[in-house]
Amino acid sequence: MRPTNVYTPEDIYLKDRTGFNNGNLAYQYSIYRTLWTDDVEIHADGLSSNPNLAEKINENYNLYVIPLADAFRDDFRPALRNYTELIRRLKIPVIVTGVGLRANYEPQLDEGFAFDEDVTNFVKAVLEKSSQIGVRGQITADYLKRLGFNEGVDYRVIGCPSLYTFGRELKIRDVNLTEQSTIAINASPISSEIAIQFLNNMVETYKDYHFVPQHLDEFHLMFAGGPDISSDIAGYPTSIKHRYYQEGRVKYFTSMPSWYDFVKSIDFSIGSRLHGNVIPTIVGTPNVSFVQDARMRELASYHALTHVTINELENISNVSELLSKVDLKSSEKVQARNFDNYIDFLDTNNLEHIYKEDRNRKSAPLDELIQAIDFPSSAESITMLDSKTMLERIHISANLLEERQDFKLRYNVNRVNDQLNQLKKSFSEERAKFKQKLATHQEKNTQLEITLTQTEQKLQIRIDENQKLNTQIKYYKGTLNRKAVRISLKIADSLAMVKGKIRK
Repeated sequence: MRPTNVYTPEDIYLKDRTGFNNGNLAYQYSIYRTLWTDDVEIHADGLSSNPNLAEKINENYNLYVIPLADAFRDDFRPALRNYTELIRRLKIPVIVTGVGLRANYEPQLDEGFAFDEDVTNFVKAVLEKSSQIGVRGQITADYLKRLGFNEGVDYRVIGCPSLYTFGRELKIRDVNLTEQSTIAINASPISSEIAIQFLNNMVETYKDYHFVPQHLDEFHLMFAGGPDISSDIAGYPTSIKHRYYQEGRVKYFTSMPSWYDFVKSIDFSIGSRLHGNVIPTIVGTPNVSFVQDARMRELASYHALTHVTINELENISNVSELLSKVDLKSSEKVQARNFDNYIDFLDTNNLEHIYKEDRNRKSAPLDELIQAIDFPSSAESITMLDSKTMLERIHISANLLEERQDFKLRYNVNRVNDQLNQLKKSFSEERAKFKQKLATHQEKNTQLEITLTQTEQKLQIRIDENQKLNTQIKYYKGTLNRKAVRISLKIADSLAMVKGKIRK
C-alpha cells in the first residue's frame, strides 16, 4: 500500500494490505520518503511477485525497487522463486534495498539451508540488473559469502531502511519511569516464554500500558473477537479472554503516521518485536528490545539498538534493574555512519533520492502530503464496546468475513488460472521449441539423406569404375598371357632351331 492510502479498520479486515505483518509498512514508508522526489513517481505493487507482470512493468516503469525483510527462509521460497523469474524477465534495473536471513540466534551457516539454491538464484538474478544488494546485517552477509558472493562487491550491509526514515540523526528522549508512565509493550506468538513472563509481570506495576501486536490475525482477534490465534508460549494473548484484550489495552495500526503519532505520545517501549521498537527509536522514544534470533541479533548489533538477550533477561527481575544495565541512547552513536553508508549504497545503484544535495535534510516531499491527510487511529478492541456497538461490530465483521472468503476464493481461482495460463504458455513455448528442434533435425536428416545418396552414387561410380578396371586388367592379363605363350613358343621354336643347327 502507498503511505498516503487511507484504510479503515474494515478495509484492513477485508483484505491483507500489509503482508500479514504491519511492521512491513515501516521500511516501505522509509523507502517511499527517501526516493520520492519531485521528478519521481512511485507505485506500490501490492506485494505481487507474479512473473507474468514483467511485460507490463517493462512498459510502464524505469526501475523496480524491492524492500524485503527476512526473505531468506523456508516459507518464503515460493515467493522468492517467483521474484527470481520476474526479475529475469525484466529489462529495467532491479534494486533490493534490504534483505535478511531468518535463523536461530546462533545460526549454523556451514550446515547450509534448504533454501540455499533459491537464494543463490535470486541474488544472481538481481545482480544482473543492479550493482549491489543491500543486506540487513553481518549474519546475512556471512551467509551470502558462504554461497560464493563477494562482500563489498555483490552486496553490502546497510541495516534496515526503516532506521533512516527521518534522516541522518536520532535523538532519544530521557526516561524517568513512574507507575503513572505510559508504556508500549510488544511481542509475537513465537516470543520467548521468558519475554512474555517479563511483560506480564511488568504490567502489574505499570497500569497505563498498551499491547501493540503486528500480525494480521491479532487484528482480527481485536476487531471481531476471534478466531483465537495459535501460540505454544504460556501467557501469550491468544484470545480476547486475555487481560490485554479484556482491559482494552490493544492497539493495531493500519498506517505509519498514526503509529508514529501514538509512539511519540508514550514514555517507554519494550518487547521482542523488531519494528515494535525501531518505530519508537526513529521518533525518539526510549525503548529496549529482547533479542532471541539471528534476524534481530544482526540488526540490533548493526544499529546499536538498545537490547538484551533472552539469557540476560532471564536474570533480570524488573524494569528498573533492566534500565540500569543498558544504554538507551546507543543507537544515536552509529546513526550518522550507517546513514551515510546507506546513501552510498543508493548512489552505487544510481537511485535518485532526497539527500542528493544535503545529507542532513530534514523535510521531504512526502511529509507535506502526509500532514494533509487524516489517518485513522487504532480501532478499539471489541471487548470495550457497549452492547449495541458490539452487535454492530459483529454484524459488520460477519459480512466482511463472508466477503473476505469470497475474495480469497476469487483470488485463489485467479491465481490458479494464472498458473494454468503460465503452464499453457510454457507448454506452448516448449512445444514450439520442440517443433523447431524437430524441424532442424528433419532438415539435418534431409541433408544427411542427400549427402548419403550422393555418397552412395559416388561409391557406385567408384565401384563401376573398379569393375571396369578389373575387366581391363583381366583383359590385359589374358592378352599378356597369350602374348607370353606365343613369345614362349617362339622362343622355344627358336631354341629348337638353334639346337638343331648346333647338332648339325
